[in-house]
Amino acid sequence: MEKIRLCCPCHFGLESVLKFEIKKIGGENLNVTDGKISFDGDEGMIARANINLATAERVLIELGSFRAETFEQLFDGVMDIELERFIGKTDAFPVKGHSLSSKLHSVPHCQSIIKKAACKRLGKKYAVEWLEETGALHQLQFNIMKDVCTLYLDTTGAGLHKRGYRQTSNAAPIKETLAAGIVDLARVRADSVVCDPFCGSGTLLIESAYKAMSIPAGIRRSFSAQRWDQIPQDVWQDERAAALERINKQASFKAYGADIDPFAVDLTLMNAKKAGVSSRITVREQDVGKFTPPEGAITICNPPYGERMLEIKQAQELYKRLGERLHPDSSRPAVIISPDEEFEQFFGKRADKKRKLYNGMIKCNLYMYFK
Repeated sequence: MEKIRLCCPCHFGLESVLKFEIKKIGGENLNVTDGKISFDGDEGMIARANINLATAERVLIELGSFRAETFEQLFDGVMDIELERFIGKTDAFPVKGHSLSSKLHSVPHCQSIIKKAACKRLGKKYAVEWLEETGALHQLQFNIMKDVCTLYLDTTGAGLHKRGYRQTSNAAPIKETLAAGIVDLARVRADSVVCDPFCGSGTLLIESAYKAMSIPAGIRRSFSAQRWDQIPQDVWQDERAAALERINKQASFKAYGADIDPFAVDLTLMNAKKAGVSSRITVREQDVGKFTPPEGAITICNPPYGERMLEIKQAQELYKRLGERLHPDSSRPAVIISPDEEFEQFFGKRADKKRKLYNGMIKCNLYMYFK
């Protein structure tokens, strides 16, 4: 079967985690760059990656790459790509994208040129003057970087962070894909005990359960490419069945959450139920000043942080109280994400390891304590 070049964007700082995930599901010829990984696979890999990858933001087909310093080059470059391999006669193919450090800097103009070229190519291939675009959505995405245009086809639809279990969230949620990466870096295993004293909407606890029990991140949702005629339905059915077979129901994993906000407690319980892991997670209303991690537990948390001076001081007071309650070491490791560069000072202990991550547009450090 002919190989397909795929590309998965991810949070900056999680490239190594995603690389391991892609290798685990059989991705080949990996190329890692900042914030994304390209690799080879077949049509089954499109389904497998969407269903199983926990830290990827989406799964894109890499259609082609070419130099484009002029609109003529952009048009001709798109005309040379075999779009008909994945886009049918009646399929919809809207265009979106971005341009950075390139001569072609107008995104609307680039969109228009790419759309015209795609229409001309597909019109010729299907021998029609007008493409009705009433069929399945095939979202084209372009990225023009330093005068090189790469054209992608999105197979995912709504971002992979939308697992299907979090319909509502609290004021400062952490993205599921970032949470999954943090959980992986915290070395959560099938027999781990995990706790979060600031559980919020329960994302870190739920992603820990998914990791420990080998529950596929996308098992509860559908994907854009499922509606494509180009990928047989039995491919999706087979990959889902294989993913379900790998779930480890015998895992002894347990998680304990706490939050001072009763709404957050209810939200965590509700989301855990939707995620199918409520039997593994216990949550209670509790101030961090009274929190004690269970024996041998890994503490994973995203403490509140402030943007205004008063809020920052309140957050730093929380860091101090958290440090007084945790005392992390090799038997009680802790992994904490925070944008505060002075976190260690207030927590009272220097991290054994730090890793730069981005929570949305906010630059953070992941402070890891395991010695």
